[in-house]
Amino acid sequence: MTACRLVPIGRVVQTGEGSLMEIESRYREGLVGLDAFRWIVVYWFAHKAERARETPLVLPAPYRGAPERLGVFATRSPLRPNPLCMTVVELVGIDMAAGIVRPGWIDCDDGTPILDIKPYQPSLDRVEIPEPPAWCAAWPRSVETSGAFDWSSVFTD
Repeated sequence: MTACRLVPIGRVVQTGEGSLMEIESRYREGLVGLDAFRWIVVYWFAHKAERARETPLVLPAPYRGAPERLGVFATRSPLRPNPLCMTVVELVGIDMAAGIVRPGWIDCDDGTPILDIKPYQPSLDRVEIPEPPAWCAAWPRSVETSGAFDWSSVFTD
């Protein structure tokens, strides 16, 4: 297999007022037109996650009610062969000159490398009838409702 090389376009900065994404100066022109979208998809690298896995199984399964054995590709666990993550976030604002993108909320640590940003497109990114397995079918159906959901009731630890 050929090795891959990823180049971060910026990083997450956690402030007392929330999260922001600082975009490298050479990529700031890539933000032109992004402000027309309300939602964006952010691809990031879980730089603090464990890198290697001896097994592609996640044991024990991290979710209550899930099957006893779950493969890493059936979870959102950061403990994976490549700790690449994706989060859909509300776009609160952009400061083009400073290269600052303000998400409503993003599940990243301070310093997390941002790999890419794409506009959220319902025609490509939304599935009308997702049909999740029974063990997670009661989870929220949207980002907007997930904030009020008791996620501690879902995870085993």
